[in-house]
Amino acid sequence: MTDSQRFKYLITFGNADPEHLIGRSILAPTLDVVNAVNEYMTELHNAESRSYYSSDAVCKADGDNGILGDVHTPEFLNSIRVSGLPNHTLNLKIGSPVMLMRNIDHSLGLCNGTRLIITKLADHVIEGELLTGPNKGTKVLIPRMSMSPSDPRLPFKFQRRQFPLMLSYAMTINKSQGQTLTHVGLILKKPVFVHDQLYVAASRVNNLDGLKILIVKDSSSTTTSTTNVVYHEVFNNL
Repeated sequence: MTDSQRFKYLITFGNADPEHLIGRSILAPTLDVVNAVNEYMTELHNAESRSYYSSDAVCKADGDNGILGDVHTPEFLNSIRVSGLPNHTLNLKIGSPVMLMRNIDHSLGLCNGTRLIITKLADHVIEGELLTGPNKGTKVLIPRMSMSPSDPRLPFKFQRRQFPLMLSYAMTINKSQGQTLTHVGLILKKPVFVHDQLYVAASRVNNLDGLKILIVKDSSSTTTSTTNVVYHEVFNNL
């Protein structure tokens, strides 16, 4: 079974009706799988599209060294993909579901993790319709923002100016915490690697009939079991 066939098996998005998209999502442990699913799904979606590119630069405090300046070229910064930061290239289409990656306006429900559906793509703002919450159905405008990644593994600081959005046909298991969904497809190309992460993913769905799990054994086959990672030392002092 190819990756495309696996995605088709899990994904039941069928159309861009907001009501249809509200409770559906694909979950995966890692960002690379999430990006692959989102890119695949947006290719299937026949609608008006537009590509937005970020402006990336090393923070001044880390850019004083000329050697670092030669290494951290715009092309290198553009290639960085980390959790919590929008990609350099955002390929968006009218009707695509997206997730907000920054807090903008709590009174409107525009918080980190809010899901919207794209309704208009303009030069300097993106219009979206809120999918959930007390302001469900409200159309809002999302501007570009300057953001810095919080990933401690990066040995330098840089800033990315981009729309604080990511496609949300799929999301990481961590990003799904706190959400209740009706249909969940869980892709496990590798066993989960974080304590209790499998439970978090499975508990996002409010009915067992809405949960599908695809466990990939290797590049050409699947299996019916996986390891539930539990670090027993977590419970030592309870």
